[in-house]
Amino acid sequence: MTRFLSIITVLLVSLSLSSCMSYSFTGADTGDAETFQVNFFQNNADLVEPGIDRAFTISLQDLIQNQTSLSLTNTNGDLIFEGEITQFYVSPMSATAENTAAQSRLTIAVNVRYYNTLEPEKDFEKRFSFYYDYPAQQQLIGANLETALDEIYTRITQDIFNAALTDW
Repeated sequence: MTRFLSIITVLLVSLSLSSCMSYSFTGADTGDAETFQVNFFQNNADLVEPGIDRAFTISLQDLIQNQTSLSLTNTNGDLIFEGEITQFYVSPMSATAENTAAQSRLTIAVNVRYYNTLEPEKDFEKRFSFYYDYPAQQQLIGANLETALDEIYTRITQDIFNAALTDW
């Protein structure tokens, strides 16, 4: 009976030690990285909406902090995200019988450079974009603009996260 208990104890200890691996519900693979840095994403779009550069930068920082155990730093990060907002524009999407726009689309595109100082083969430069459709008679200001930006930022930052830190 003691031999049986010893075997069970060894198995339980082995299982508990093997489960101490780093695991993330987001599927993020940060490797040996401990820090990340998100440099300011300047707005270089032809149409300049004040404040979207700062808001986008903070959205990306928040997503990475919330979905990994990495620490945010201002310099010498193990993982570095930088780039610029390259497009911010509104275009008509569908017409009515009176040849006026029934729906409009806000599109934002961001060019991202990602550097993994510990595994340089994972570095990349890519363009990410997303859009938000809304009724053409609605003005894209105030709460309507905030809703549009939140949806676009959520999608773009998640796409950046997936490209940099998952194998998706």
